[in-house]
Amino acid sequence: MKLGSDLRAFCQRLGHDFARPELLVRALTHGSLSSATRPDNQRLEFLGDRVLGLVMAEALLSADRDATEGQLAPRYNALVRGETCAEVAREIGLGDALKLGRSEMKTGGRRKDALLGDAMEAVLAAVYLDGGFEVARGVILTLWGGRLSGAEAAAFNPKTALQEWAQAQGMPPPRYEVLERSGPDHAPNFRISAVLDDGSHAEASGAGTKRSIEQAAAQALLDSIEGRE
Repeated sequence: MKLGSDLRAFCQRLGHDFARPELLVRALTHGSLSSATRPDNQRLEFLGDRVLGLVMAEALLSADRDATEGQLAPRYNALVRGETCAEVAREIGLGDALKLGRSEMKTGGRRKDALLGDAMEAVLAAVYLDGGFEVARGVILTLWGGRLSGAEAAAFNPKTALQEWAQAQGMPPPRYEVLERSGPDHAPNFRISAVLDDGSHAEASGAGTKRSIEQAAAQALLDSIEGRE
């Protein structure tokens, strides 16, 4: 099986030439285009998630030999979560290589975080099956690059921090209210308020996932609380 020029260019950006190119084609095939003769990438996604997890866990242990499990876990989560996979996918132009059905193309599937993150994991599984663990490890560490050194900062979760602060004050967890939602499904805009039981609140708005805007609202409320103390 020979790859077209678009997939050969993608392989260059990925950093791996496939001896079994059919693995790459499957990794890039979304369920909206699958058929009996064209399997989708879901099984590869399942495997790729585990390959990525093992590489990241090993790398974090090597990078900080004194870190406790409690310190490592949030760093690990920041590196393997879907949003991070989608970021890496965008950096290598994975969306342009995705094989989608017409319905997904019409709704902006090439830009959706969920599709990009899942496909990134599937591609990593394809690399693993094609070249083995060491090859996959090298590709992952190259693609994730400086994210490893920045994992501690990325692991900070404003929603968790706000909840812990509220509990320390004897309050129930904060709630998040969607005040406004606009834009298409593949690129929504949100305006969200983080609200504490004592009436304190702060808003954040912008494009992105609902989770990311909730995080921004939580950070804004934390900043407001710090300013009062």
